[in-house]
Amino acid sequence: MRRYLATALACAVLAPWSAIAADDPLRPPVTPIRASKIVLVGDSTTAVQGGWGGAFCDRHVASFLACTNLARGGRSTYNYRAEGSWEIALHEMRAGPFDAVYVLVQFGHNDQPGKPGRSTDLATEYPDNLRRYVAEIRAAGAHPVLVTPLTRRQFENGKLLDDLAPWAEATRTVARELDVSLVDLHARSRALVQGMGPVLAMRTAQRPAAPEQVVAAQAGTTIGAPPSAAPVATSASPSPAIAQDNAATEPMGQAKLAFDYTHLGPEGAALLFAAIVADELAQQVPALRRNLIL
Repeated sequence: MRRYLATALACAVLAPWSAIAADDPLRPPVTPIRASKIVLVGDSTTAVQGGWGGAFCDRHVASFLACTNLARGGRSTYNYRAEGSWEIALHEMRAGPFDAVYVLVQFGHNDQPGKPGRSTDLATEYPDNLRRYVAEIRAAGAHPVLVTPLTRRQFENGKLLDDLAPWAEATRTVARELDVSLVDLHARSRALVQGMGPVLAMRTAQRPAAPEQVVAAQAGTTIGAPPSAAPVATSASPSPAIAQDNAATEPMGQAKLAFDYTHLGPEGAALLFAAIVADELAQQVPALRRNLIL
């Protein structure tokens, strides 16, 4: 009897659970799942800290849609590839068990002039780089989605300074040319930030603005870091307002936890811009709608 029980116990332990389940006549047939995947590629405005990507993956995708954020601060269409980040992204595009893989690509901020080692030529290199990304995504068997760059939140006399408009338009042009799905985050974010105005838009930053910056915004024009508090012997007049130095504010690496007009804090990322991306994606890529939380 003991030998019989020991043998039966050993068989039960060693038998695969799947086989046991398959032999159980009381269980209904199992329907295989169909899961898809999103890979995010871009700069700090998409990255996990300072961008919309973290909130998008956390709050706007259902359990059957995996979401991998490979965006990195300070990257352009050039150096994202040159440093090897693109090779990692290509590896993540392999379908494997996924029904489909979608790759969202957003650049522009660091492609602008004034960022040595990152800047690209708007007329030729930037669109050519986007075209190459699209071609390689398709060659990997994945679906490319181009995303126009998130607007900055700088104002002059109450009007948003739309310095990224040419890069957004170049992205739209490539999308039309190659018949690629487009998430026009620039247009949607620009309209939203202009409607908010310079003061309310400050709430989307990572940290509160300095009092001097709030005062300037109330007058309609945003300024960068407040001038030094040290007294100036040559003049009794206040230091002139200065615009944000985008090259210094958008360095290589992770965004600093500080106030600026580029990066996003939890409120800006989670409640506004990530939701915009999800809404645009549902409209432009209908196959994803059922797995997006809007």
